[in-house]
Amino acid sequence: MTTSPLLPPSLEDVERLAQEALGSIPEPLRAHIQGVVIRVEDFPDEETEREMELESPYDLLGLYRGIAVAARENPQSGAEPDMIFLYRRPLLDFWCEEGTEDFAHLIRHVMIHEIGHHFGFSDDDMESIEASEAD
Repeated sequence: MTTSPLLPPSLEDVERLAQEALGSIPEPLRAHIQGVVIRVEDFPDEETEREMELESPYDLLGLYRGIAVAARENPQSGAEPDMIFLYRRPLLDFWCEEGTEDFAHLIRHVMIHEIGHHFGFSDDDMESIEASEAD
């Protein structure tokens, strides 16, 4: 990262890590994320907080918004691009509390889970995909 060891990763640092993670997404998920846009924000916006029924803005690390695979057969003009939102402050808070994981690994893990949930994979499916990549 470009920050000093005493400063947390910036929005730009998190975006760079996310782009690197995107390039390493396991093949079963990679086919579904062509052209995905990554947005890094400090916190989810108020509308997302209400929609997700969050008790705190720290409760959401990331979010995938996009068109389900089945709906892609009939693309709608003017549709928003698929997006992965990463929320920097909740990610940093989680990372500091856990203290065991490399921050770049956490970013990749959250991205895999957001993509996987969007396409209907269970947590067990995604753990299996991540474990197969580690072999």
